[in-house]
Amino acid sequence: MSSLKRPVIGLTTQTLHSIDGIPPGLPSSWVMNQRYFLAATMVGAVPWMIPLLDDDLLTLREIYERLDGILIPGGVDINPAEYGETVRKECGNLDPARDRVELQLVRWAIEDGKPVFGLCRGLQVINVASGGTLWQDLASQKPSFNKHDFFPTAGFERDHLAHEVDIVADTKLSRLLESTRAPVNSMHHQGIKQLGQHLVASATADDGLIEAVEGDGDAFLIGVQWHPEVLEMADPHTRHLFGGFIRAAMDWSTANSTSRVGVGG
Repeated sequence: MSSLKRPVIGLTTQTLHSIDGIPPGLPSSWVMNQRYFLAATMVGAVPWMIPLLDDDLLTLREIYERLDGILIPGGVDINPAEYGETVRKECGNLDPARDRVELQLVRWAIEDGKPVFGLCRGLQVINVASGGTLWQDLASQKPSFNKHDFFPTAGFERDHLAHEVDIVADTKLSRLLESTRAPVNSMHHQGIKQLGQHLVASATADDGLIEAVEGDGDAFLIGVQWHPEVLEMADPHTRHLFGGFIRAAMDWSTANSTSRVGVGG
């Protein structure tokens, strides 16, 4: 693939019936909020919708091989079994097929140094894929945390700036956002408990909750606990974050173009 071509970015989907309020009887479907695709397209990506082929790893691998980067969107809770815990009653809806697909894709990408960008649930997937654990419910498990669940279903707009985060200086995140403190939207009730291997915390909320992570190597591996896809239109620094991901995907594509001949790249 030429470095002049737009990079192909895979965006994972979710099972329709894992979403609250979906009535039974509808056909089985894989779906995802359009905003993630539009956010990636705005900065030059060609988005690719990834089906949840958790029982067909050969086909999933063929899809993965054609991608220059992986974007993991927000969504329902990760099954606690994936990090060695039983499900608490406060845990929300689960989507096991999505868990298996996303964890596999992220592990492949980490091994290959392929760029990964995780948003909200996507940060949690990166952490679990790296051997970390999660708080299943912040409010009940650690009441000292501030409120983080500013959900649209409770009347909050998706672009509501709920709190600020401190960004660690001289991290990839701080360089892309050009700041060491930023306001963020917040639509989650879970969060990182134990940080995964080879990850560093690059942002925290005032209550100490980890709000962003990145890999400790050179590859683009960044996850944020907020939803920057909602803020991209209004905030140029957020566009820089998406733009950095796309540039990394283009660089990865250029560096690996020879090995991908015949694979569809």
